[in-house]
Amino acid sequence: MSESSGKGFDVINAEKAPRDLFTPGSGARPNRFRILVGIDGSDESYRGLRYAAKLGGGVDADIVLCYVRPIDQGLRSGGLQVRVARENMLEWGLELPGIKYLRQGLKLLQELGVMDDSWQEESFHQGVEGDPLGDNKTVYSSPTGKQVTLKLKVAPDIATGILEQWEIGEYDLIIIGASERWRKRRVKSFWDPALAEKIAVHAPCSVLVARELEVGHGHLICTDGSDKAEDAVRIDAELASRCNCPVTLLSVAHDDDGEPDAVAAVARASTMVESQGIEVHETLVRIGEPVKEICETGVDYSLIVLSDTARTGLKRFFMGSVAFKVLEEARNSVMIVR
Repeated sequence: MSESSGKGFDVINAEKAPRDLFTPGSGARPNRFRILVGIDGSDESYRGLRYAAKLGGGVDADIVLCYVRPIDQGLRSGGLQVRVARENMLEWGLELPGIKYLRQGLKLLQELGVMDDSWQEESFHQGVEGDPLGDNKTVYSSPTGKQVTLKLKVAPDIATGILEQWEIGEYDLIIIGASERWRKRRVKSFWDPALAEKIAVHAPCSVLVARELEVGHGHLICTDGSDKAEDAVRIDAELASRCNCPVTLLSVAHDDDGEPDAVAAVARASTMVESQGIEVHETLVRIGEPVKEICETGVDYSLIVLSDTARTGLKRFFMGSVAFKVLEEARNSVMIVR
């Protein structure tokens, strides 16, 4: 076991580290609300982090900032002393891939008042075959038990790295910034869906895709009256209450004949939310094509929220659903609840 002389660090190798650091499925701490934020240095990723800080304001919430880099990126030359990098990578001013973005995220959380000088920190390393630095993380813990983690992860690609990180920690929510493909409104390739969409398709938990996300404009929660939609209403109403965001409920009928069912759906959802002790700001019913109506209504809100109705990732990819079409077409942030 190697030990760092860096201030505040207790560096442990993978053999000595607690199992929950690297064992799939064992990273979740009981009774914690765990948020995984993908950090890539973009404005959207830091907007997502701000939202995570708001959602994770309670002492029961943990936030993990994760930067994924390809194996051996930028480390083949330059005489880097790998041992020093492993033991001090977040303490030293090394300009390794991803470090500056994680440190910027840490600084943002400090500025937001999420962290202070009373937090303790530990650094951990796990070797990854074919990469000299491997996976590295620094865990910051408050006296009350809240944690913020910076994770520099090695993976073949970003989507794989984020999904592998879920297997380690079993998060309640993944927040990912919208891809450059969306920002530039490029034509999408059928065989190469945008990064955020790929993660949203395959992640086992709820996924929030941040696009120009501004806190405080409320959550537009969509329901069609199905069991899954009502589960999404219940789950997101609780999330909205964490950040004091107003809750608006929306149901869309395809035509006039379906309007009574839409009215009944929002009425049931409203009763359910109020039974949770959460106020419903407004209920809305629209008539028309659901994706169009949801996207047009959603521009006035911080977040459009929908349930995932597709059964498998394959079905979501090839056939799509209202939720995934809204994710693709909406100009503001969208969360798909599972």
